[in-house]
Amino acid sequence: MEEIDPLDAQLAQRLKLLRTERGWSLDDLAERSGVSRATLSRLEKGEVSPTANVLGRLCGAYGMPMSRLMRMVEDAFTPLVRPENQPVWTDASLGFERRSVSPPAASLSGEAVECRLKPAARIDYQLPPRPGLEHHLIMIAGGLALTIEGRTYDIGPGDCLRYKISGPSSFRASDTEGAHYFLFIV
Repeated sequence: MEEIDPLDAQLAQRLKLLRTERGWSLDDLAERSGVSRATLSRLEKGEVSPTANVLGRLCGAYGMPMSRLMRMVEDAFTPLVRPENQPVWTDASLGFERRSVSPPAASLSGEAVECRLKPAARIDYQLPPRPGLEHHLIMIAGGLALTIEGRTYDIGPGDCLRYKISGPSSFRASDTEGAHYFLFIV
């Protein structure tokens, strides 16, 4: 039997705690998030790792950014975060890697994440974790077609896209180069 990753195990515990703190059944959460009851049960038991899309839906149901959820799972706030202490989360099924360069903390307003998408990878989010969430996306390499609430922006190296989001969004990496970018969330 394959051993579960420690971060995935902590995430499973946190997801179950968030649901039970609200007094929601698995059926309640399934209805709110659009994630099947069976998938939710397997996630909470640590039998499977969540995808970026599933985490996005769950965070939407809980009204929090994905980074806040990840912060609840990770160690306490420290001023200096060295690379070896920057948690990396990977969704191999989508070709997505997310490194929390500056993790969120209760006493800080923002956070920074480094993201990499493999060529032609795509992530769709139905809703942001909270309406009006502010993002500053800085493209490092490759290309990205970012659709925010129906408007698409083609982003290349050196470009910065600043936006507040209240509706659906879609991140699609270049077919040949993929995408490497930093996302600052406020």
